[in-house]
Order: sequence, then C-alpha cells, then structure tokens
Amino acid sequence: MKEFRELAIKAAKEAGNILKENLGKIRKIDYKGRVSLVTDIDRKAEERIINIIKERYSSYDILTEESRIKEKGNQYKWIIDPLDGTTNYVHGYPRYCVSIALEKNGEVVLGVVYDPVPDELFLAEKGEGATLNGRKISVSKIDKLDKSLLATGFPYDRREKADEYLKIYREFMVNAQGVRRDGAAALNLCYTANGRFDGFWEEQLAPWDVAAGSLIVTEAGGRVTDFRGDRLDIHEREILASNGRIHREMEEIITETTKKSP
Repeated sequence: MKEFRELAIKAAKEAGNILKENLGKIRKIDYKGRVSLVTDIDRKAEERIINIIKERYSSYDILTEESRIKEKGNQYKWIIDPLDGTTNYVHGYPRYCVSIALEKNGEVVLGVVYDPVPDELFLAEKGEGATLNGRKISVSKIDKLDKSLLATGFPYDRREKADEYLKIYREFMVNAQGVRRDGAAALNLCYTANGRFDGFWEEQLAPWDVAAGSLIVTEAGGRVTDFRGDRLDIHEREILASNGRIHREMEEIITETTKKSP
C-alpha cells in the first residue's frame, strides 16, 4: 500500500499545483450542461494524474470525470476527480481540490484529497485511520443536531428540481446550528472527517466526487451511508456523512421530508 499511497500523493499534489498556478488563466470553458462546467485546466490536471498512474500501473482500470477510458477488468481501479469545485475555480473562489481514490475488488482502500490553496492533504487507508498533512484526524464530538454545523451541495439539475432540494435544506436550516454550501463535495467530506463540519448530505453525486472523501470520513471515526442509512454505494448518487453521533437525526429528517414530498 505504501507505493499506492506515495503515487496518489504525488499525483494529487502535481495536479493541485497545476490548478493553483493556472487560477485566473483559463483559456477555454465548455458546458457539459446548463450549470456544469469543464475547463482546459481540468483536462490538463487530469492528464497529469493519468500519466503518473500509467507510468507505474498501466494495467489498472481508471475511472475519471473528464475522460472515458475503457476498463480492462483489473481488480484495482483508480477513481479520479482532477478538479472538484470547477464552478468555484472558474470564478476565482478558492474552494476546490483534487480527489484520488483506489478501489480494490469494488472496495475503496485508499483516498487522497488535496486542497492546494492552504496546502492541505487529507489521506486515508482502509483500516489505518485518516490524516491531515500527516497528523491523525477525527470527527467532532457534537451529539445534537441543533448544535451542529452541516454542509451540503445542490445538484446540477437544481433549476428543474429546486423545490425538492430546498425542502430538505429548509429542514436542516431550522434544525441545525448552521448550514454551509460551498460547492466542493470532496472537501465537505474531509471537513466532516476532521470536525470542521458535523455532517454532510448531497444528491446526484458521481463516484469521483465521494470515493476518496467517504473513506476519509469513515477512517476518521465517522459514518457514511445513503439517505436510508444503508451501506454507501458510491455509484448510487446520494450520500449522508456525519460524525456518527448525529447521523440518526439527519437520517430521520431526510426520511420525513421525503415522505411529505408529493
């Protein structure tokens, strides 16, 4: 695992430096949807990560946000988001990161999330705990939702389903101490892992958004599930993460609010 860890750290930091050095220098922006963006810098960072991986592990599968790479059926799969928080990045808002995970036989065993702005690297290995810049981290001890600071994000189809998403948001807004929405799911998960947030929920996410961050939360002592409290499947497009102590309250609010929806 040491070689995997060192490679993931190297790839994340080199991609992160590309992002940081090119902030404000975007030459091309493409629209994947009405509010979903991709830039030439996304692609440049992704290319660097893929090249680093392929130099050593050319036979491994790769799942990444911007490129479609045919899978070979290897037991190992790298899951990559070269720029989580693209909209933030385009607007010069310094809340973005690189996310890299390694999956073995369908289970995430390594997660690295790098935020180049404050130079923070979150890391977790299955069964080995989680760290921030080499120091052990753990989730918060807050045990009541009304004392909790939560985070969330709104999916790309929010213009069509605004009322649906806002119903859940409203319930957390009035039942928690505060809710933050800053447009970088991987960082929200990492902030839950080290106690800056107490919980996080979001819908319509992709595997590369949550693969690394979900392992980091779990290894920091938190809990990660779907909205029903069942085991997380990173391909199922919904996630509920918390310090574990407020998980049931969050789950109940989502369940009750969903029941009330027409």
